[in-house]
Amino acid sequence: MGQGEPSQLSMGLAGLSAAPPPLCVFMKGSRMVMGLWTLRIKSCDLQAARNNEEHHTKDISSRHLIVRRGQPFTIRLHFQAPVQAFLPALKKVALITQTGEQPSKASRTQATFQISNLGDRKWWSAVVEERDAQSWTISVTTPADAVIGRYSLLLQVSGRKPHLLGQFTLLFNPWVREDAVFLENEAQRREYLLNQNGLICLGTADYIQEESWDFGQFEGDVMDLSLGLLSVDKQVEEWGNPVHVARILGAVLHALKEKRVLPTPQTQATQEGSLLNKRRGSVPILRQWLTGRGRPVCDGQAWVLAAVACTVLRCLGIPARVVTTFASAQGTGGSLLVDEYYNEEGLQNGEVQRGRIWIFQTSTECWMTRPALPQGYGGWQILYPSAPKGGEVLRACDLVPVRAVKEGTLGLTPAVSDLFAAVNASCAVWKCCEDGTLELTISSTKYVGNNISTKGVGSDRCEDITQNYKYPEGSLQEKEVLARVHKKRLEHKEDNEIHPPSLETADPLYLFLEAPSSLPLGGDAQFSVTLVNPSDQEKSVQLAIGVQAVYYNGTLAAKLWRKKLFLTLTANLVRRITTSLSSSYFERSPPENSFLRLTAMATHSESSLSCFAQEDIAICRPCLAIEMPAAVEQYQPLMASVSIYNSLNAPMKDCVISILGRGLIYRERSYRLGPVWPGNTLCTQFQFTPTKVGFQRLTVEMDCSMFQNLTNYRSVTVVAPELAA
Repeated sequence: MGQGEPSQLSMGLAGLSAAPPPLCVFMKGSRMVMGLWTLRIKSCDLQAARNNEEHHTKDISSRHLIVRRGQPFTIRLHFQAPVQAFLPALKKVALITQTGEQPSKASRTQATFQISNLGDRKWWSAVVEERDAQSWTISVTTPADAVIGRYSLLLQVSGRKPHLLGQFTLLFNPWVREDAVFLENEAQRREYLLNQNGLICLGTADYIQEESWDFGQFEGDVMDLSLGLLSVDKQVEEWGNPVHVARILGAVLHALKEKRVLPTPQTQATQEGSLLNKRRGSVPILRQWLTGRGRPVCDGQAWVLAAVACTVLRCLGIPARVVTTFASAQGTGGSLLVDEYYNEEGLQNGEVQRGRIWIFQTSTECWMTRPALPQGYGGWQILYPSAPKGGEVLRACDLVPVRAVKEGTLGLTPAVSDLFAAVNASCAVWKCCEDGTLELTISSTKYVGNNISTKGVGSDRCEDITQNYKYPEGSLQEKEVLARVHKKRLEHKEDNEIHPPSLETADPLYLFLEAPSSLPLGGDAQFSVTLVNPSDQEKSVQLAIGVQAVYYNGTLAAKLWRKKLFLTLTANLVRRITTSLSSSYFERSPPENSFLRLTAMATHSESSLSCFAQEDIAICRPCLAIEMPAAVEQYQPLMASVSIYNSLNAPMKDCVISILGRGLIYRERSYRLGPVWPGNTLCTQFQFTPTKVGFQRLTVEMDCSMFQNLTNYRSVTVVAPELAA
């Protein structure tokens, strides 16, 4: 049976509805003889609802059997006639499981095992738990390292032609200690495997914006889509190894993303542009990538690759989470020094450069042991896909232990050097002069990787996990790691720069920039520039201040505002200049999903010495407020109130509010509302009936003429109704 083939994916257990040919056993003297008359199998009940409940897969399906390896599941065989007379034949009755296009015992994709009274918990085994005159209840145990995927289950007597009982899907199992993905903590298992309501940490290190995300790993077709992804790999015998599976999925998803991601729309005014910017969850994107159905995604939201990979890994049973590194050095080739270039006005040079500091970068971590590596490198692993070399798409993904990044173990896997640089590199800022020359500026070094965050376990807040990736700044351990990396790079004759070059000058000038971490959309904020002249001589200084819009990957989106000042700094002077930063100054509105980059460059007229400072500012849109009870009873109507205050200087027109929430609302609802004038508040209420017990999330989204995709969320605990006494 092929893995992930459309015919197999649609089949599930539907084949059981057709009556199978009868399997019969004859007695002749003391010897068992097979025939088609006596031992007739009436039906086989795979007990999907019960087994799926015990295997934490009930949210995927209650009709199709989906179990986790290393954990028993039960089936019940019903016979058309009493079978007591044939109990001595029990040792001649065997079960066969097989998966893949060419199952074999040698590749561990096929197993034949007898139904007995004693089971082998380390291999495929079957034990009769209960029996009566016309039925057997059989407990089947799978190995904790079995190949995952879609299986056929067959019954065989005395080596004769097997009889198909049904089909089931086998997944990794974080609840079984012997499984390579075993996770000790139950709260972590529920968060990193079972929770479909995610958060992605976006924004800046100083202003983290928690984006609600629907992983949807238990949606009806996600299992089929995930196994379809995996079926690109024909080494089915390796599907029991989570390291291999994670690498294949990372490589295939990266290739699909490169093929399916669209350019960022140049305008947000059209309906098409609005649809392209929707980013509610993984499943529509996964469907689009694999089937052409669903909603495409544009490259301004390329972080969704990490979220989609997280969905697929969780679906197949591998604990996973999305991690965000703020101020991340990318494209450095492992170098610990990044050069950035600005013109004489302090504005970012739009030319292509090898390395760049991204405002944030997302990645996927997955949990598993690494027996092929030295001891201590199990646990969280970083999925690191890259461009394939020589057309080898399936090998274009590394799996890097987080500990290797922290310890700077460069030789462990190829991608360690890139990931180490991403969180440890330094930055030098160069001024591009009009005559084409480059001048190094005095700048406060950009400290990359100063915040690495992920969704907290059991909470709706981001958790700082920077300590997993690096030692505290300035600590002895950090110095030892950097020295070890420096030595390793020298041995391989790679660039040996760890710290940025510094300017030695007898006539210094210092520049400091203070700015808010966020600016309200259409609003104002104060920022200040401080110039310090520590010398005994007066200085003539040109101060250039600029604001640009940049995307999360550090690329220029638009030039918005610039200002020049000519100042005279007397000896030993500290001068502080405070000014207003207003959206009304901007030449155009910042593009959707962009940030403001405020820069200041001070140049001494006589020496041409330049100082540079920069701050990235998140654009803070109006707040969408949601009020609802913290707890509610299942099947009881729930009222939620939504309001938004228009703090802009223009009306919000064409307002559409959408509400959605698994287990709360059957389908997404959208409501068209009237305009909201400046200074006014829009209030509306929605009623819905929760149907699923547990911790659920309501997500509210608003689109209008001024912005798209304004979202907020609230969680509610849905409790089962009390039974009447």
